[in-house]
Amino acid sequence: MLYIVPTPIGNLDDITLRALKILKAADLIACEDTRTSKKLLQHFEISTPSISYHKFNEKQRSQELIMKLKEGKDIAVISDAGTPGISDPSSYIIKQAIDENIEIDVLPGATATIPALVISGIDTTRFTFLGFLPDKKKDKDLLFSEVVNYSSTLVFYVSPHSLEKTLKEFKDNLGDRNLAIVREISKLYQTVYRGKISYYIDNFQDITLKGEFVVVIEGYSREGLSEDEILKKARALYSQGNSVSKIAKEMSKKYDLKKNQIYQFLLDNNLE
Repeated sequence: MLYIVPTPIGNLDDITLRALKILKAADLIACEDTRTSKKLLQHFEISTPSISYHKFNEKQRSQELIMKLKEGKDIAVISDAGTPGISDPSSYIIKQAIDENIEIDVLPGATATIPALVISGIDTTRFTFLGFLPDKKKDKDLLFSEVVNYSSTLVFYVSPHSLEKTLKEFKDNLGDRNLAIVREISKLYQTVYRGKISYYIDNFQDITLKGEFVVVIEGYSREGLSEDEILKKARALYSQGNSVSKIAKEMSKKYDLKKNQIYQFLLDNNLE
């Protein structure tokens, strides 16, 4: 059996009784970082042998672990914190185990996503988890183009060193929305920063850049515009040198209007 075992993201008391039972009974524990996991295992007096399993050795190590599983061994996989398989290399061995018809059991437990979403105060009816942004600009642009009109709340993981740059990317690509920046979830210095994206760009010094960050951003809200408001916005765009067709395309996308109808409406009304 391959066990996927969540571990605390901060407070060690958040581990479940079942997780402790599995970690003690397993034949081997595959850890994202054995040095990090050693503290957890020693704290709970778990003496099960451990082995490293991370993004730099996932393919080779997965083959070794699959062989042990086929031999009848029980292996528990843990990450440095939270639920393995979410924004970490554990998803690779899970796929390998599925391909080999090896039984998998995923334990419920700690994750940063849900606590951050709930404490944000932003709509929890529907949300889209997006993890860490891609490194390459073209991949970021593609992702933003896909989610810019999502009405669901957006949840991101962001590292401290890239937070300032990422906030600017959020504003440039999503607009100036409400957000919550949640750091150090479940730890002593847990903090929640709530407000507009622009506020924290202008007052970035208010944020303590230590620990792990989850950023929760409100979804896209379609605005209902009157004909006068449509003309006012269209004339502003026209004065900037935009063509009627380009204005119709942009406004249809931004305000959820039919392109052909708004194009004809603009033609029927003098924008000059």
